[in-house]
Amino acid sequence: MTGRLARVPYVEGILTAEQVAETAASIVAMQEPWGAVPWTVGEHVDMWNHVEAAMAMLVGGEVEAAERAYAWMPGLQRADGSFPMKIVGGVPEDERGDVNMSAYLAVGVWHHWLVRRDISFVHEYWPVVRAALDWVVSQQVAWGGINWTPTEDFCLLTGNSSIYHSLRAGVALADLLDDPQPEWELAGGRLGHAVREHRDLFADKSTYSMDWYYPVLGGAVRGRAATDLLATRWDEFVVPGLGIHCVDSNPWVTGAETCELAMALDGLGDHRGALTLLADMQHLRESDGRYWTGWVYGDEASAPEGEPRNVYWPVEHTTYTAAAVILAVDALGEVAGHGTAGSGIYRGTSLAPHFRELGLECGCPQPTGSPA
Repeated sequence: MTGRLARVPYVEGILTAEQVAETAASIVAMQEPWGAVPWTVGEHVDMWNHVEAAMAMLVGGEVEAAERAYAWMPGLQRADGSFPMKIVGGVPEDERGDVNMSAYLAVGVWHHWLVRRDISFVHEYWPVVRAALDWVVSQQVAWGGINWTPTEDFCLLTGNSSIYHSLRAGVALADLLDDPQPEWELAGGRLGHAVREHRDLFADKSTYSMDWYYPVLGGAVRGRAATDLLATRWDEFVVPGLGIHCVDSNPWVTGAETCELAMALDGLGDHRGALTLLADMQHLRESDGRYWTGWVYGDEASAPEGEPRNVYWPVEHTTYTAAAVILAVDALGEVAGHGTAGSGIYRGTSLAPHFRELGLECGCPQPTGSPA
C-alpha cells in the first residue's frame, strides 16, 4: 500500500484502509462550505460531534477538510470562552453554552498534534482551548460535577465523563507549550472523584447506554472498577451480532454508541470484545462508506401498532456514526491492523496523567491516589 492510504488505519477482517477512506470522504461530502460538520445533511451542528468528525477526517486522510472544520470554530466562540449549543446554517440557534461541547476542542487539538506534529497549529488554537476550558471549570459545583450550562442547575454524567478526557488533553497541551494550568488539574481531580464516587448526584439519565459506559470511555473509571461497572448492565444494552442499545427501553441498536463501547473496552485491554462490537455494527454500513444511525430489530408480529421492526431508523446517514467508526478502527488498528499516532487518544495513553484528588469539597476523606 502506498501514498495516502498507507497512513489510513484499518482493522484486519473488518475494514480496509480503502473502506475507512471512503467513510472519511462520506463525512467530507456532508461538510458545509464554511467548514461545519452537521449531524447529517440539513441538520444542526454541535461542537462535540463537529470535533469528532474533524478527528475522523484527519486520520481518514482528509487533512484539508479536517483543518477547515477547525478553522470555522474560533469565530463561534463567545467572549466568556463558551460555544453555543446548536448551530444551523452557520448561525447559532441555541445560544446556551454547553460545557462538554465547549471542552472538546482540547481533545481535537491534542489529537491533531499527535497525528501531524504541527506546532503552529497548536499555537494557533491554544488561546481558544484555554478560554474554553477556563470557562468550563468555572461551572464546577462543590461536589465536583460541572453544570451542563450556566442556566441549568444539574450535571450530566456522560458530558462530565467526556470533560475529564478533555481536561487531560488540555493539560497535555499546556505541558507541551510550557503554559501550566494548575486550576484545570485541580478541577480534573475533583471531577474524576465525582464520576467515580458520586454518580448518584448527576442527573438521572440511566436509560441511556452512554451514561453506563462513558465513565470508562472518558477515563475517570479504570481497572477493576471499570470492568465491574460495564458488567452491571451489559446484558441490558448489548445485543450480540447487532451492536448496543442507545436506550434500554427500545429494540434499537446504534452504531456510534457501539463503537464508543468498543473503544472503552479497548482502553481496558479487552481487544477481543472491542473487535467483536466493531464487527457486529458493520450491518449499518453502505457500500459507499456511509453509515446508518441505527437499526430497529425484533419480531414484527409482536411489535406495537405503528412501530416497524427490522428497519433502519432514523432514515439518515450520520457524520457522527461514521466518525465513531473511524476512530474505533484507529484505536483497534494498533492491535489488529494499522493505527495512526493518534490511536491512543481514547485509551488515554497519549494524554496527561490522571489527576490527583485535591481540594475535595464533597465531604469525602481526602484520598491520596489516582485511578488505576
